[in-house]
Amino acid sequence: MVDDVALLEALRVGDERAFRELVTRYQTSMTRVARYYVRSDATAEDVVQETWVAVLRGLERFEGRSTFKTWLFHVLVNRARTIAAREARDVPADASDDASALGRRFNEGGMWTDPPTPFTELIDNGIANERMIRLVHDAIARLGEPHQAVVTLRDVEGLTNGEIAQLLELSEANVRVILHRGRTKVRAHVETSLRGGTR
Repeated sequence: MVDDVALLEALRVGDERAFRELVTRYQTSMTRVARYYVRSDATAEDVVQETWVAVLRGLERFEGRSTFKTWLFHVLVNRARTIAAREARDVPADASDDASALGRRFNEGGMWTDPPTPFTELIDNGIANERMIRLVHDAIARLGEPHQAVVTLRDVEGLTNGEIAQLLELSEANVRVILHRGRTKVRAHVETSLRGGTR
């Protein structure tokens, strides 16, 4: 697979195929993250479209101090926050997540009582197969927010906990907890599916 740096260089000289490849690579994840902030799928898609326009206009200002992916998601999140702030004036925010359960994931020394594990460990003998990948992606799609955004950014896009904390304006400790809870839900869905409980 061509890396982002090579695609950016091609894009800077007007290669439309490079742009199409970047869109294919990131569009789905960008929509998921935008949806964390805004109240409808249509608005999330608008945010993503505006982000791509901003990226094309600002490409010459990208200096490579971060990865392209990190820069792209920063642009996305800034635009999504602007739209979300407008929406918040009309619709109250939903604070349904139960924060009281967060502390139960750590022992007295502040270490994990049940450490989160990446999805590669769900796959027997480390061998990815098409069904497993489909089940994991389906499970991620079923997650509520902010779990879907955190799991997508960490386990699909490969951002660090620190980058995710900055993007989503969470503490790194919260990112770890949300990631653990999201992975737990994904694991449960996958295991149930493999036992024949769901499709």
